[in-house]
Amino acid sequence: MILFRLGLVLAIFCVVFLVLWLDRAGLRDHADGEVSFADVVYFSMITITTVGYGDIVPVTQRARLIDALFLTPIRFFIWFLFLGTAYQLAVRKYMEAHQMAALQAQLKGHVIVCGFGQTGLSAVKELLAKGADCGQILVIEPNADRIQRAIEQGLSVLRGDATHESVLKEAVLERAKAVIIAAGRDDTNALILLTARHLNPQARIIVSAKEEENVKLFRQGGATTIISPASFGGYLVAAAVEGGYSVEYFEDLLTSGGRINLVERTVAPGEVGKTAGELLPEVLVRVYREGAVLTLSDLQGKERLNENDTLLLLHPVQPSE
Repeated sequence: MILFRLGLVLAIFCVVFLVLWLDRAGLRDHADGEVSFADVVYFSMITITTVGYGDIVPVTQRARLIDALFLTPIRFFIWFLFLGTAYQLAVRKYMEAHQMAALQAQLKGHVIVCGFGQTGLSAVKELLAKGADCGQILVIEPNADRIQRAIEQGLSVLRGDATHESVLKEAVLERAKAVIIAAGRDDTNALILLTARHLNPQARIIVSAKEEENVKLFRQGGATTIISPASFGGYLVAAAVEGGYSVEYFEDLLTSGGRINLVERTVAPGEVGKTAGELLPEVLVRVYREGAVLTLSDLQGKERLNENDTLLLLHPVQPSE
């Protein structure tokens, strides 16, 4: 919009210059009496900006009519254009600050998505499909097209570079539940990870790794979970060599539209002291307890659930769900 207005001002200047150049005989320069090309450029500029030093003046009737009927409306238009642009910028800045303050006030336990490329978009779609509130998902993205795509999804958006600490602070990262880092480059992801972990030592931080060799680096940087889409895709491709049902089953497990979901949750109060067999229709796959992992074979005995256990379960999806 600002570029359009600047272009419009330039076009008006060219028109004014052309008119004055064609009627330069009606102008007089008090310095030397001659009106040159440079004089017309100068007179055009000071005329449309209403500066008017009086050193070049219209002296013929036609030149004065041009000034009164053609140039004067242009002067008003230019000033309204300048004032309107300044007002619009001031109002926009105020509105953006007001909207950001309102957004920051309501953000708590939210999910921050750094990067809204294909990985970020897919992650958000799945979160929404699983019932996440779109108002509690905040996308940080510098690209205008991706920002528009996030807005169309009904998400909160912060335009900026997530490697900058100030941007992550604007996103209220200290109150975030989780941070998804999928900026598209491992070096950028590493910078975001280090900054995010510094601002919030407790948040879950999930990082997308393009190169397998960077997984160790992300783990040292404090990532909670590291996903390598290329490697994971390779695992599925290899599994499909022997048959397609295993790939279909994985898709069922990981997506909201599947007939069975893989669920991770803490033990409910009423489940403390129960065995794996008493959790039906859910099927308990693993128990994470104080750094130890209890596998399916461990759970087939009389192992009972403790209060602080984290469960990994297969949850059959009913048609109504």
